[in-house]
Parts: sequence; structure tokens; C-alpha cells
Amino acid sequence: MSTKKQTQCIYLVPTGARVGLTSVSMGLVRALDRNGIKAAFFKPVAQLFRGDTGPERSTFVIRNTTDLTPPDPIPYAKAEKEISANGVDSLLESVLERYQPVADEADIVVVEGLIHMDEFEHAIMLNKTIARTLDASLVFVGAPIKKELSWLDAEIRNAVREFGEINSERVMGAIVNFVNAPRDANGRLRPDLELASPEQEITRERIKQECDIFQEKKFRLLGTIPWVKEMAQSRTIDVARHLQAQILNEGEIHTRRIHKVFLCARNVEHITHVFRANALLIIPIDRMDLFLAACMAAANGIPLAGVLLTSAGKPSDEIMKLCQNAMEKGLPVMTVPTDSYSTATQIPHMNTEVPIDDQERIDTAMNYIASQISRSWLKSLVGYHREIRLSPAAFRYRLVQLSRKKPKRIVLPEGIEPRTLQAANICQQRQIANCVLLANPEDIHEMAEKTGLVLEPGLEILDPDTLRDGYVDILQELRKHKGMDRSMAASLLEDNVMLGTVMLKNGDVDGLVSGAVHTTAQTVRPALQLIKTKPGTRFVSSLFFMLLPEQVYIYADCAINENPDAETLAEIALQSADSATAFGITPRVAMISYSTGASGSGDDVEKVRKATEIAREKRPDLSIDGPLQYDAASTLSVAKTKAPGSEVAGKANVYIFPDLNTGNTTYKAVQRSANVISIGPMLQGLNKPVNDLSRGALVDDIVYTIALTAIQAGQA
Repeated sequence: MSTKKQTQCIYLVPTGARVGLTSVSMGLVRALDRNGIKAAFFKPVAQLFRGDTGPERSTFVIRNTTDLTPPDPIPYAKAEKEISANGVDSLLESVLERYQPVADEADIVVVEGLIHMDEFEHAIMLNKTIARTLDASLVFVGAPIKKELSWLDAEIRNAVREFGEINSERVMGAIVNFVNAPRDANGRLRPDLELASPEQEITRERIKQECDIFQEKKFRLLGTIPWVKEMAQSRTIDVARHLQAQILNEGEIHTRRIHKVFLCARNVEHITHVFRANALLIIPIDRMDLFLAACMAAANGIPLAGVLLTSAGKPSDEIMKLCQNAMEKGLPVMTVPTDSYSTATQIPHMNTEVPIDDQERIDTAMNYIASQISRSWLKSLVGYHREIRLSPAAFRYRLVQLSRKKPKRIVLPEGIEPRTLQAANICQQRQIANCVLLANPEDIHEMAEKTGLVLEPGLEILDPDTLRDGYVDILQELRKHKGMDRSMAASLLEDNVMLGTVMLKNGDVDGLVSGAVHTTAQTVRPALQLIKTKPGTRFVSSLFFMLLPEQVYIYADCAINENPDAETLAEIALQSADSATAFGITPRVAMISYSTGASGSGDDVEKVRKATEIAREKRPDLSIDGPLQYDAASTLSVAKTKAPGSEVAGKANVYIFPDLNTGNTTYKAVQRSANVISIGPMLQGLNKPVNDLSRGALVDDIVYTIALTAIQAGQA
């Protein structure tokens, strides 16, 4: 598996609702672009709130204001159904299928997370799993919805805690939006309310001083975005839509903006001050004198935002003719059935988000927010490097994508076995490989019917009874130096694993997967006899890809070599390191023992110590350390005590066990106790790919082992 430039992913996590997540996402994309960083945008899952009919706001806006073309997000309802039907892993692969083409074209991808509300109960879980899957750096977006900054501190801290430690290398810091925004008692943005007095004003310095989280060593305040009234000035059309008003005269309804709303009921001489630019006048239908006065002001060049007539009426045709000059000057006129007071009280409760068709306001918001984000942070992102972890979903996605590039024919000798049959069907459906099931076709269809499986068109089923005779002479020729005659060959070919192996040797298939009902010896022995090891390789070993929640680990040898000596153990380490590299994992190899460093002694420890020396001598380019206890290899805090200075301890991703007993026991304990997928065992060192399955393998284990085998065949 080839490696490519690793795109950095910045995942924006909202600390709650009403923080302006979409605006910050768009502003950050603009800021990165201004600083010469090739940025992209991605929204994994769409959230449409009550009354929102779509399209998804962020993606639509980015497409229409930049040259970027982010893919459509997965609708939230569809994501929920996918989770219920197939689990979150299936959804994550769908996310990756959308994300990867975006990432391939950018240096940084801004990913907008989900807002947690009652109707979106999976939002927090999805944020955590998607961010982990994309190996994203985390930026939290908050807002001082309450006056006390201790409340903001707690909101950010609680959100960060969901993702682990504040000083995690993945956590970058927070952007604080809507600073000093007018809000009502329920925390809703209310542009009609007065701003805080100067002595109550929140500043960047106050946020840094009064929010304890910004005292943490690595947690940075990446931007403070003060609220400005100009950013909240709606167009007249927005009010019309909100009130579902009937438009009597459109005029410049799409471009005029509302700075002030006036409820007009007094005589004209008492309200002359309301006839001013950008004012929306609410006038009862029975006050035509006020309406005529408004039209006179508009005809004289005062660009009112509009006139909103209330109480279910409209001016007569004669009145409208008198006001024709005002209409031609662009005055919007609307009517609603509600009374003036009810109408006026509805307006402050409009959705304060920027409408997706308000291009001017969108562009203003993006530029303004971009200007408020820390320049030093943006500059630090140029050439920013953090060690990339390959998440389980990303690894599975790579396997599937690579297996599709060059479809291979993979023979499955255990065709009638239910898990194998289901896995083959999935592989056919997802175009992972062209699976060849060795079984009686009638038996396969009967098994499919029993298990409720609908077989995919094109799934290849070959009856071994009709194949065996054609391979007798081939097998006899391959083993004649061992004294094999035709009858012996025919007898051996009664075993489907042997039959499949001869097919592989003869080039009729590209790889073989077995072991769901056969032992490792039954799978591996024919391969050693017929496929044999690669030139320069003395033996075959095995490894498992362990898909732990945070990243993929490699465990070796867990299936083949019972008690390897130091030389063999060193070779297993080198084979496994090369396999890691081939599948996109930068290897850091830990030679596992019951003792770390020089703390223990005995033959078993000495074997591991000697194997480490041999491996280092043969491959000084690799990061290899040992002997290391498992906790010293896997846990940074333990490593600092037990193996200070080691470049592997605490960060290992390739674990080489001293013997088969330790390796096999450990992988099964981790697999079952942590409920993780283990792909393998993948055999290393053979001329053609043959891979063994654990007899306790799950359907997913088999699917990805088939994908692995197909990739090996392509590499060969």
C-alpha cells in the first residue's frame, strides 16, 4: 500500500447550540485560503432543524461562495437508520468515501461537526467517532451565552472532556464566537435588544484570564469574534418569509436591510422620526394615513426597508395608484393576517442564521470572522505536523479502496460455511473481490435460503466434485519428488483446501482464504508444500491487524511459529515492519517480554534482547526497541517511568510476541474483551497470498481478510 501526503483535518466541535458553528466553519475556510493554505470543507452529517427544509446550509454556502465542491453530507435520519441497521462502522465507511476525495485535493480539511440537541441524540457520539476516524485535530467552538465567563469555561471544558485530556496532542484550542452579542433570558440571539454596557463588555483579555481552561499549557484561544450589529441585519425578504407575509409590492425586497423596526399607531406628526433609511414600518390596515405618509417618504428618496400592513387587509387599488411613485422607487409592501402587536413580537424570534441566498451577508460574515482568527495560529498550520494515526475505519476504508483497484479472484474452500458465504456475498456486493466458493451449488442456495441471504449476481460457485479430476495431474507433478502418484494426488484433492491451493499455484485464482472451520495447520501446510516461501525467506510467519478504537495495531506472531529462537524472532519483527509499511502504517516495533529493558533476566528475556539486537543490526532504519512489557510499549505514562528516552515505548504499533502461546492468548483476549475486529492472521513470506482465519472469526473479520488477500495479490 503506497503512502501519500497526509492531509491535516481540523474538526470543529460545538460546545453547545447557538454558538454560530456554521459561520465559524465558513470563516475558517476563508482565513486558511487568505493565508495561502489549500483548504477544503467537509460536513459529514447534515442536520436540518425544525422548519428548515434544506439544502444543508454549510455545504450549499461553500459551494456558492468559493471554488470548492464539498460532497453532499449524509442526512441525519439516514445516518440514524444506518447505525440501527449495521452499526456505526458502516456509517464511518460511508463518511470516509465522501471525505477522502476532498482530502486528496487539500492541505487542510475543515470538518464541521454536529450540534447536540434533543432531536439529535447521536450527535456527541458521532462527533467523537468521526473525529477519531479522520484522525482530526480538534478545535472547539463556544460562545458566552451567559454573562458569567465561568459558565463559558465550564462549557468548553465539558466538551473537551468528551474527547479525552485537554493537553492531548489532538486538541488545539477554542474559538469563542458571538462575544457581547445581545441575548434574551433564554440565551437566544436578539438583535433588537440593547448591547451590554461598556463596563460589562467581554474582551479577549477577560476571556483568557477568567476562563481557567486557557491557562492550560497547550490549550489556546484561537480566535474571539465580537458580535457586530451589521452581521445581523436581515433583508426585508427574510422577515416576509418568517411571517409568511403576502407581498403586495416586491420592489427591492431582496436587497433592502432592516436596521430598525417601528410599530406605528400614532398620528403622523408624532412619528416623523420613523421615516428613515432601513426602517421597517408596521402599520395597521385601518391607518391608511400612515401608509400614505410612508409612501410619500419613500417617493421623496428615503429608502425604507419596507411597510408591513397588519390585520388581514390591503390598500384599495386607488390608494396603490396614489403610491405608484413609491413602488417604482423600490418600496417593499407586505401584509399579514395578525395584529400589529403580535406581528411585532414575532420578528425578534426570527432564525438569526444567515439565509443561504443572502450572498452579501455571507461574504461579509466570512471575511469578518476570518479577520478575527489568530494569525499566529494560522501561520503555525503551514507545515504543521502531528504524527498521523491510522484509525480502524480509515484502515478498513483503505483496504476496500485498494482491493477495488485491481479486482482479484479469491478462492474460499469453505464455501458452504455460513459466515464465509455471507462474507463472500458482501465482498461481491461491495466489489472487494471476485470470490470463488468451493461447494455444491445446490447446497449453497439451500444455505442461503435457510439464513435469509439473497445471493449477489455474479457470485461464483464451483462444485469441487467437477473440478478435482482436472487438478490431479498438476498436483502429482508438483509432488512427484516426494513419491506422489495419481491416486495419492486424487485422495489429497478430496480436501477443498488442497484443491484451492493447487488452483492458486496453477494461476487459476489469485489468493486463498480458509480457516473458519479448518485448523491453521490444515490451511498452511498445503501452502508450504505448493506455494512455498519467497526467495530469501526462510519461513512463514503471521500477523493480525487489531482494529482498536483509537488506531490499528499489528500483533505477530500469533498463529504459526510456536517457540521461535532469537534469529527467527528478529525476522518476524522485520517481516511485520515491512507489512506495516506496505499497508500505510509507519512501524514502531516493540519486542514484548515480561520484563522491560535491563530490569529482568532469564532465557526468555535474553532471547528477546538478542532478537532486538539482531533486528536493529539488520535494519537500522526501523524504530525497534525491546525487551518491553506490554504496558510500557502501549502506554505513554508507563513508558516515561519504565523506558524513558525510548522512541518506541508508549507509542508502539507493531507488537512482536516472544512465542505463540503469548501472541495467540493476547490477541484473543484483546479481541473478545475489547470487542474489536481482528483482521488475519495474514501470512507473511509466501510466494502467493494464503491467509488463515480464526475459527471464531466474525463475518467482518472474513470480509476484511478477503480484502487483505486481494491487496496482497495485487502487490505480488
